[in-house]
Amino acid sequence: MNLSASGNTEPFHKTVDYVDLERFSGDWYVIALIPTAFEKGASHGIENYSIDSEGNIRVRYTFTKGSENPKEKVMYQKGWVYDFETNAEWRVQPLWPLKLPYYVLELAEDYSYTVIGTNNYKYLWIMARSPVMETGVLEGIINRMTERGFDRKDIIEMEQKESAE
Repeated sequence: MNLSASGNTEPFHKTVDYVDLERFSGDWYVIALIPTAFEKGASHGIENYSIDSEGNIRVRYTFTKGSENPKEKVMYQKGWVYDFETNAEWRVQPLWPLKLPYYVLELAEDYSYTVIGTNNYKYLWIMARSPVMETGVLEGIINRMTERGFDRKDIIEMEQKESAE
């Protein structure tokens, strides 16, 4: 049993019941996160998920970095479904040979937002189909993730453009 600092006994890896990967595909705006080293200081993050002909998950992450003369950067990652019953547990390779377990912790019924986390509480991504999320919705998600064991002080909002282009 995993007992987090908050006293929650829900296992960390409790994912959503099922992810329709085709429906999940497309652009996701990073609204808030516990950033990786590559994401610290980044803004305007968009993750694009697609499924290749072999059923692998392809991730194209674009973001802007730098306060003076900001430059758009692109990172490519490869992922694999690890739990085929739910499609909600993956292994993602941001850099070879590193493979991280990713868990789809929340997914709106209409696929308007999702929450992905790693099992060590080190990284978290709250993403939406549009660049703006209602404050109440975001705070609710952050509160639920804090209850699951993520540290609230580590979760930061990512600057996004006001509207999708």
